[in-house]
Amino acid sequence: MDETSDEPPTSAVLLDNCHFSQVIFNNVEKFYVPGGDVTCCYTLTQNIVPRGKDWVGIFRVGWKTTREYYTFLWAPLPGDGRSDTATQRQIQFKAYYLPKDDEYYQFCYVDQDGVVRGASVPFQFRAEAEDDILVVTTQGEVEEIELQNKNLRQENEELKASCANLQEQTISLQEELKKTQELQDSLESLRSNTEKLELELHSLKKENKHLQDLGDSREAELHQLKEQIQNMTADKDCLETRLKTALDQMDQLQTVVYLLLAEAENTSVLKNMLKLCSVLGQKQNFWLGVSVKVFMEKRLQKKKTNKQLQWLGVPELRFQQQKQQNHDLVKELEEQKHLFQTLQAKKNEADEENQKLREENDGLLSHLSQAREVSSFSAVSQAHAPIPAPEAGGLLFGNPYRVAGANLEAGAADASIRRCPMCNDVFPEDIETSQYEAHVRSHLLECPLCSETFEKSNKQVFDDHIFCHGLE
Repeated sequence: MDETSDEPPTSAVLLDNCHFSQVIFNNVEKFYVPGGDVTCCYTLTQNIVPRGKDWVGIFRVGWKTTREYYTFLWAPLPGDGRSDTATQRQIQFKAYYLPKDDEYYQFCYVDQDGVVRGASVPFQFRAEAEDDILVVTTQGEVEEIELQNKNLRQENEELKASCANLQEQTISLQEELKKTQELQDSLESLRSNTEKLELELHSLKKENKHLQDLGDSREAELHQLKEQIQNMTADKDCLETRLKTALDQMDQLQTVVYLLLAEAENTSVLKNMLKLCSVLGQKQNFWLGVSVKVFMEKRLQKKKTNKQLQWLGVPELRFQQQKQQNHDLVKELEEQKHLFQTLQAKKNEADEENQKLREENDGLLSHLSQAREVSSFSAVSQAHAPIPAPEAGGLLFGNPYRVAGANLEAGAADASIRRCPMCNDVFPEDIETSQYEAHVRSHLLECPLCSETFEKSNKQVFDDHIFCHGLE
């Protein structure tokens, strides 16, 4: 029944979902003569946007869906493409495709979604009366037409109300969609921040584990140093005991030598040797004099038996051996003392480093707990307010290291004394300020980001400070 082979877009939408007021049909006759072309004039209001698949169809009165059209023509698009003003359009149906009965029909404008946007008043296809003077209509037909018109007006009002209601619902749904989009964006932001916090938490856990392992290793080294110190202390006590025993034996040998010397005091040669010993007099040459005395006594007492000579020689030999042993023991004791002092210094350094590691570990544990609190708090509060950024030039978690900077300020405040606050070196009062400051700064490390200063001995503190800048 159509002029083309293409089928128009239709739908099973009922009359309740149609919008008859968006397209208005003009100059619609009450009847059209069969066998002639029919021109359909209509107005596109500003409430409709014409599209390429819109069409105008002829429907029998009483239709329910747009699939019940008799014939149709494609609706031409406006030339300027504007939709903000009403536009007059017209199309012409060829006589060949028009109905041949005398039923009531009407024009309907249908968009490409198959929804009716406008409908005309009913009309008929019948021959014109010969007299063309009077048309007789029965009272029943008039009442029926009036009832149809009344129903159509009522339906039109209901459709307008439904259209207004649908527009309000559309606006409400658009607002809800906008809120939903904002909530979705906020959720994405929260997810991104949560992932960043989880990565930071994982990094802090790894660093904390590394520091704990380092602390355990330092504690093991400290335990070994304590055991070495205990062993050295035991060796020292043993050497002191041996030295005391050797000194006691030396006193006994000296007593024996004095007894031997007393027996030979009457000889003139021994008297001369005693004088020689008194001339030598020094403690390191005393045993040399004693040896000379014993030798001269042996020469003068040739008449004594070999047993007496042997008896005199044995104490001297034992005395020399004991003296050498005492010297070795004293030397070994000095070495043990020096080694003990070295181990004690290492122990003190290890204690200080272990204390620093424990303080750093406590700081990292506190940092970890703060990160967890921030993670739990941001999940609730970030949907209502943006996350505040850290202050310019500040650290993300604060700066726990300010000791070196305080020492530098204290040293600068006491400039009249001219004493280095780091190594306590004293400078003359007439030294230039630049030289004094250069000496003080040679002990310090300066942060390239915030100009914070640290002692060179606290290299680990300086590295932690730089790491805190990296977390910003």
